[in-house]
Amino acid sequence: MTDFRSDPMPSPEGRGKARKAWDRYLAWTEKNVAPITDPVLRPLARRYSANKVTDLVGFWVMWHAYGGYQGLIDLGMAPTTVYRKVKWFRTVFGTHPDEYDMRGVSVDLKKWFSASEEE
Repeated sequence: MTDFRSDPMPSPEGRGKARKAWDRYLAWTEKNVAPITDPVLRPLARRYSANKVTDLVGFWVMWHAYGGYQGLIDLGMAPTTVYRKVKWFRTVFGTHPDEYDMRGVSVDLKKWFSASEEE
């Protein structure tokens, strides 16, 4: 059996045939499809993404206020929901909510819990 792993290729794309076909397709859709779909899809995407990012910022705050995974479970969130939100957070922000530094935002736990006791 021949081992092709050592055969040199011009690039990681091989000879670039698939990339050229894909680029032609993108150019065609940009010219023919985008003018029809963009007026409808772009506002929906903006509205959805703003809503999702707001949800993820709240998730980040709750993660830090309640001590991460177990704290959210103890609060009543389903484990599958926590996993799904962590995955989505990582997709959007590029890192785990435990490691993400949301510049300008901090959670003061003493104030957080003293405020909930006052209510």
